[in-house]
Amino acid sequence: MRYFIELGYDGAAYCGWQRQPATPTVQHTLEKALSTLLREEVETVGAGRTDTGVNASYYVAHFDCSQPVADCAKLVYKLNLILPHDIAVSAVTPVADNAHARFDAVEREYTYYISQRKNPFRRFSAWQYYVPLDVGCMNRAAESLLRHDDFTSFAKLNSNNKTNICHVTRAEWRSEGDMLVFTIRADRFLRNMIRAIVGTLVDVGRGRYTPEEFERILTARDLSLSSGSAPAQGLFLSDVVYPESIGVKSANSRK
Repeated sequence: MRYFIELGYDGAAYCGWQRQPATPTVQHTLEKALSTLLREEVETVGAGRTDTGVNASYYVAHFDCSQPVADCAKLVYKLNLILPHDIAVSAVTPVADNAHARFDAVEREYTYYISQRKNPFRRFSAWQYYVPLDVGCMNRAAESLLRHDDFTSFAKLNSNNKTNICHVTRAEWRSEGDMLVFTIRADRFLRNMIRAIVGTLVDVGRGRYTPEEFERILTARDLSLSSGSAPAQGLFLSDVVYPESIGVKSANSRK
């Protein structure tokens, strides 16, 4: 039997989602809890990787077990009792045996948060950056992300990507009080891509680059031209979208 599991996590204490030897990861922690409750070895397959310190307000994985889960709501309740405080499960849903949390995802969304004033309550969930930023220029630069599909200039070296092609459908900044929020949606993302994009867009906002220069960096396909990566703690995986046939609603569709 195959199930999709929906969860969120604070990534500060973990070396990313993906299981690694002798290091704390979200995947390993979740698998340990599932194996304990289901009384068999359980492995999960996630919707994608998140790097060290990156968060997820909405994440999806799938797992298989030999016997049907009698009560999915009860399993959710028990998982949340034994999981650490920084991982929370919201749903477990039975799906077809060939449903795949990674390969069936048609779109993913990430959100990046910048706090424009010192805020002790957001120190682990936002980049605290106090230099004034021109959001209009940042949004004009971000528009070019929708016009191009080769993101080599923002791809981490030696990542063994088969392709650096991604199709971005949304990329925009908005102000929410003292917070700047960047939302980006695409069919796929490269490792470190969003943090490199945010770091370079912030340099647009502070006047180091113009929107036109940002587009030239994008089209140059040269990582050395982009700025340094934005800090991990401001980045959240915020949605994963699947075909209706899977039977799992996206985070945005529930709002």
